[in-house]
Amino acid sequence: MTTPVTLTRAQKAAAILVAMGKPSASRLLKFFKQEELKALIEGARLLRTIPQSDLERIVAEFEAEFTEGAGLLDSADRMDTILNESLSPEEMSAIMGDKRFEVAPEGPPPIWPELEKLEPARLGAFLAGEHPQTAAMVLSKLAPQTAASVLLTLTKPARGEIIKRMVTMANVPDAATRIVENRLRSSVLTETSTKDTSAGQARVASVLNELDKPLLEEVMQDLEAAGTPDLDGVRARLFAFDDLPLLTQKARVLLFDGLSTELVTLALRGTSAALAEAALSAIGARSRRMIEAELGQGSEGVALADIMAARKSIVTTTIRLSREGAFELPSTQNAA
Repeated sequence: MTTPVTLTRAQKAAAILVAMGKPSASRLLKFFKQEELKALIEGARLLRTIPQSDLERIVAEFEAEFTEGAGLLDSADRMDTILNESLSPEEMSAIMGDKRFEVAPEGPPPIWPELEKLEPARLGAFLAGEHPQTAAMVLSKLAPQTAASVLLTLTKPARGEIIKRMVTMANVPDAATRIVENRLRSSVLTETSTKDTSAGQARVASVLNELDKPLLEEVMQDLEAAGTPDLDGVRARLFAFDDLPLLTQKARVLLFDGLSTELVTLALRGTSAALAEAALSAIGARSRRMIEAELGQGSEGVALADIMAARKSIVTTTIRLSREGAFELPSTQNAA
């Protein structure tokens, strides 16, 4: 007569789960706590062959009904199989703290989100020196708005050639994509990390945009006389409310189309007739009549701080739209 196998409670539970088979065991595993699952796995790894008589005794102890079996072999492997098919790799790793269940890294992160943060002119300058097919592949990977902004920085012949290739482009092989990604990572992104001064330009422009137009022009002249580098980048970000008439009609229509009549009315209070007309000429007839009626009542009782805040809001929207490539600021046009 053989001596009954002495098992811990965790080993007994593991033995029963293995005997139940994967479908039933998988359903039960979801009701175990994390520490219980860990104990089950450790218990299963210590199990050896269990005679049928011992299995029946274990089943009786747990007061459960099982179909007739032929004993258990390789309990640890079978328990691993059940768990792997029931739990995700992340859940297994959290339970066991076992690196063999961790998901392997998939290489360097995608570079396309980083490219979309670059100045369109910087990326456009790089693509201008590349083969049109390469440029087409890169632009096809970017967000449409970003790709459009980059295209506008290129010459018309290059732009047409790239767009033509984008239309006819099929799926790019992974190997070719990796080559282009590595080239961009080593050239554009590396260069940007050491030479990109756009953040500093934006900070300076945000300060200068707070100045009145005469003082702003005086400061810009001083900066130019001092040989300030990247001054064109600062100038491209400058815009004052008085510059509205310098925007193209198309740009003004795009700008005022997204502004409320209340904001425009408040901003136009106390302005010159020429500036008011530049704004009103870009607004629909019905909205224009409403705004003109409000302006005809005068500005008495309207706080100057509210008027200036409304003008600042329009300036901020104008700069944002220009940065998104909707149109160019007058300072950029004059510098060209």
